Amino acid sequence: MTKIAVIALGGNAILRGDQRGTTQEQYKNLEDTLRHLVSLIQQDYHIVLSHGNGPQVGNILMQNDAGESQYDVPAKPLDVCVADSQGSIGYMMERTLKNILKKTGINREVVTIITQVVVSKDDPAFQNYTKRVGKLYTKEEADKMATEKGWTFKPSPKKEGAYRRVVPSPKPMQIMNEDIIRDLVQKGVIVIASGGGGIPVFYDEEGFLQPLEAVIDKDAASSLLATRIGADELYILTDVPHVYNNFGQPNQQVLKSVTKKEVEQLIDNKAFGEGNMLPKVKSALQFVANGGAKSIITEASQLHDAEAGTRVVL
Repeated sequence: MTKIAVIALGGNAILRGDQRGTTQEQYKNLEDTLRHLVSLIQQDYHIVLSHGNGPQVGNILMQNDAGESQYDVPAKPLDVCVADSQGSIGYMMERTLKNILKKTGINREVVTIITQVVVSKDDPAFQNYTKRVGKLYTKEEADKMATEKGWTFKPSPKKEGAYRRVVPSPKPMQIMNEDIIRDLVQKGVIVIASGGGGIPVFYDEEGFLQPLEAVIDKDAASSLLATRIGADELYILTDVPHVYNNFGQPNQQVLKSVTKKEVEQLIDNKAFGEGNMLPKVKSALQFVANGGAKSIITEASQLHDAEAGTRVVL
């Protein structure tokens, strides 16, 4: 029986923390990750892929800074930088996956859709900027950029005395072109969509789409997309095979299959890391709460195993 799955690739699927971020490195990482999709495709899964873009957008923003300061090249706004990353990463994923499918004798079309995601301009996130983007600045540089561009900065938790720009991370409300994505995936086309959480936009008073300087959580957008297209399963890929209760503590416990009620209790008990695993768990929970059969949080190498990973079920 054909099933529809949305698979959200974590950032390490494209660029890893100890790498410079060359095109060759990113292609190698994608090859290592996407080859694990073959087992699902051979089981007649119809697939939508989403992906992170944090490092790539950060690099684009640094290119903006260098071009503007050294060559007077106008900088691009954040929404255009997200769109740039969707296009370039989508192309790299398409080409890599097409070659993998050819090697394995699988005949599937692959297409990338540059995806806008509607948020509310009145979202509380616009009163509390939390998402760090771009490069590190000194206090003097950050103050200067804040004055000239109106940007907001916060101290970096990774380097004393350094600051990074922070932007809002509003809740996704609507995936643009979701009907087209649904139609394509039902026909067996592998669709790459909602990259980096999507390009944040809102409807103004006259009903026109306008951009916002914000970044949407990739897993939250993937969960919404999975719900909206009627997917059976949501896979959130990360760099560990399971989710742990109290990870890194003496009493840590691997979680294999947990119910919606159990996950809600664990969240209330602050069992998950605020900045890393908690958003993934919340997104998995949201999909199941909205009618999805199950969510799986795991690493790409475990996709061949139907019992692998941490499964969130109703």
